[in-house]
Amino acid sequence: MLTLMALFVALGLWQVERLGEKDALVTAVAERANLPPEPLPPLDQWASLDPDGLDYRPLAVTGQFLSDQTVAVFTNLPEPRGRYAGAGYWLMVPFALQGGGVLFVNRGFVPQDQLEQFRRDPATPAGTIMLTGTARRPERGGSFTPDPDRDRRIDWILNPQRLAAFLDPTTLPVAPLYLDLPSAGVGVLPQGGETVMSFSNRHLEYAVTWFGFAAIVPVLLGFWLFRRRREGVSLKQTHG
Repeated sequence: MLTLMALFVALGLWQVERLGEKDALVTAVAERANLPPEPLPPLDQWASLDPDGLDYRPLAVTGQFLSDQTVAVFTNLPEPRGRYAGAGYWLMVPFALQGGGVLFVNRGFVPQDQLEQFRRDPATPAGTIMLTGTARRPERGGSFTPDPDRDRRIDWILNPQRLAAFLDPTTLPVAPLYLDLPSAGVGVLPQGGETVMSFSNRHLEYAVTWFGFAAIVPVLLGFWLFRRRREGVSLKQTHG
């Protein structure tokens, strides 16, 4: 029971740590999301670029889409801002920057049954254009993340370094972050503007719950010891 109490305390402390991380994220998003767009740092600074420091920061970039090298990233959109939801794909299109290098751009969500249509006719703007969107740090895979499907050009996480393996080697290097595009209008596909800007934050509630369990354990342990002691005394009196 003492081990159990230590486990509950450890879980409570972990939730307190997560609470601090979530509060920092909410603060960062609130501070950055409404800033004016700034240029992406140039290619020669990418090696030391911290994607976390630019996460949710509006960026403005100039270059050309390489639509023939688009990669689809599987997702499920349960609470969309736009009209379409459910299983589908993010269309991740490499964008050749004027200053050199490639930035992956998330044009938005397409339903699963419409992916092949967008492969045949991506309707990607041609020529040199300027884009404004939201910088996002790479997603991190885990031990259960499937390997990329190179033949179908499908991946499972939004990670530029993984997506770079789908590209023609001549298009490298790839920026260590990607860009989410805003919505192009109601019902327009790909469905942009799906960057998550609000976050559930119940870590304080969870921490209180775990600490409450930890506080109950000594009471239960004391009650158990008290019962054992009384039973021992009763046995002695009976045999006496």
